[in-house]
Amino acid sequence: MEQRHLGRSGLLVSRLGLGTLGWGREVDADEAKTILAAFVDAGGSLVDTAAGYGDGDSERTIGALLAEGLVARDEVVLATKAGVARRGTERQVDASRRTLLATLDASLDRLRTDHLDLWLIHRWSPLTPLDETLSALDYAVGSGRVRYAGVADFTGWQCARAATWQAAVPGRTALVALGAEYSLVNRSADRELRPACVDLGLGLLPWSPLGRGVLTGKYRHGTPSDSRAASPQYEAFVSHYLDNRSRRIVDAVATAADGLGVSPVGVALAWVRDRPAVAAPIVGVRTASQLAAALASEDVTVPDEIRAALDDVSEPAK
Repeated sequence: MEQRHLGRSGLLVSRLGLGTLGWGREVDADEAKTILAAFVDAGGSLVDTAAGYGDGDSERTIGALLAEGLVARDEVVLATKAGVARRGTERQVDASRRTLLATLDASLDRLRTDHLDLWLIHRWSPLTPLDETLSALDYAVGSGRVRYAGVADFTGWQCARAATWQAAVPGRTALVALGAEYSLVNRSADRELRPACVDLGLGLLPWSPLGRGVLTGKYRHGTPSDSRAASPQYEAFVSHYLDNRSRRIVDAVATAADGLGVSPVGVALAWVRDRPAVAAPIVGVRTASQLAAALASEDVTVPDEIRAALDDVSEPAK
C-alpha cells in the first residue's frame, strides 16, 4: 500500500487507515485479530482508535493484539484521541490539561505501549482555555509519550486558531493532522476544513469516508437486517444519509463502479483518498470481508471525467 506524509510532517502513514470504533464490542477479539493481521499484511500502517471508543474497549483490544505479538509495534502508526468520555448515559467533552494527561496515561496502559505515534484532541471545549488544552499536547510530546499531535472534529476557525497558535509560539508542538467526517454524501469539510488543511499543512484524516456505509450501495434496495441502519442503536446515525440527495449520489457511484469494473466501495474511497490535503481515509470495518473490499480501493483510480461527474452530483449546498 502506498505511504504518504501526514501533512507537512515527516510521519509516513498508509493512505488507508483502519478504524476501530466497534472493537471489543461489535467486533470480537478473534475478528479483530484477523482484520489487523490482514491490514498490516496488505501494507496498512495507520490504526485509529480513541479513549472514548467503548469506554476503552477498543484500545484494550488493540493492546492485547500488540502484546501477543500479532504485529510488531513499529509496524503500525498508532493513533488515539482524548477529550471525550461517557459519564453514565451522556458523552461529555473535557479538554482540561488534567483530564487529557490522565487519559493519555490510561490509553498508553490499555494499548500496552510506551508511546503514541499520533495523539488527537477529540473535541473543542469552550469551557477550557485553548492554550491550556494545547499545552497538554506540548507536555505529551516533550515527555516522549507522543510523537505527533493533532485535533479532531474542530470547526474551520477552531482548527486555524489552534494550528496558528502552535506555530506562532516558539517551542510549541506543531499540529500535523485533523480528523473530520468527509465523504461524497458529506462534503461539509470542503467549505473550510479541507482548505484550512491545505493552507496550514495538516493531513486530513476523513472518518466515515463511506458515508456511514451508505456509499457501499447496500441500502439501495432496502435495509439489510445485519446493517447498522437496522440497529436501534445506530439507526439515527445512518438514516441522515438515506435521503433523496444521497440516493442520487449512491446511484452515481454505482454507475461509475459498473463502468470501471470495480466496487462502489473502491470508487467512494478512491474519490476521498485523492482529494487535496487528504492523508488517509479511516475505514471502520466489522468483518474481514469488509476490509478486503476496502483494501481493493488501492488499485482504483477514478478518471478525471468520472471524478468531475461525482463532484457535480455531490456538490454541497451553497
